[in-house]
Amino acid sequence: MIDVYSWPTPNGHKVHIMLEECGLPWRVHAVNIGKGEQFEADFLAISPNNKIPAIVDPDGPDGAPISVFESGAILLYLAGKTGRFLPADVRGKYEALQWLMFQMGGVGPMLGQAHHFRIYAPEQIDYAVNRYTNEAKRLYGVMDRQVARTGAYIAGREYGVADIAVYPWLNSWNNQGIDWADHPALKDWFDRVGARPAVQRGIKVLAERRQPVRTDAEKEVLFGAMQYQKR
Repeated sequence: MIDVYSWPTPNGHKVHIMLEECGLPWRVHAVNIGKGEQFEADFLAISPNNKIPAIVDPDGPDGAPISVFESGAILLYLAGKTGRFLPADVRGKYEALQWLMFQMGGVGPMLGQAHHFRIYAPEQIDYAVNRYTNEAKRLYGVMDRQVARTGAYIAGREYGVADIAVYPWLNSWNNQGIDWADHPALKDWFDRVGARPAVQRGIKVLAERRQPVRTDAEKEVLFGAMQYQKR
């Protein structure tokens, strides 16, 4: 039974979806990031960057328990454990890996900044809003052209880790200043991936626990000085 320490964010949902797709036995432990539970010592022991998600697999590669943090690393670990959702051939594997890295290095950070400056920032900074909204639109355009080229999924003709990584970040497209009419191939992909039963189950994990960030205390935990305290 894999233990998953998580919260219903895009990065959390990536791992929930992957586990549902793989059919592995797992259980979730809520880490309420609005209350600062990500800074507790027990969680930091498995996720030193104080970010969700993290997993503990009692049946690691050598038969001993292993903990893994960083959502992209977890996806690769689970793909390796099950032999699913990452091509076995070398060319296909690197095609998939480059798009997984594209999500980790671009889609997640840039759409996260778009969310922050469009919704959560204490003051409206036009430069920041325009910069990250335009970058979100650019990234959607890259993915739209890629899906139009493959005719199926992000990294090729087969559904895999890149699709699992990208999909949850696009769920909040309306908060990113996106008009789906500008990205028809990607919208078709989004609807097809979203119709998968495992994706629907993964997105529902802990969904009832998440509430909009409203209070100053929550904003301080998520965006303020608490992030930078020495631990």
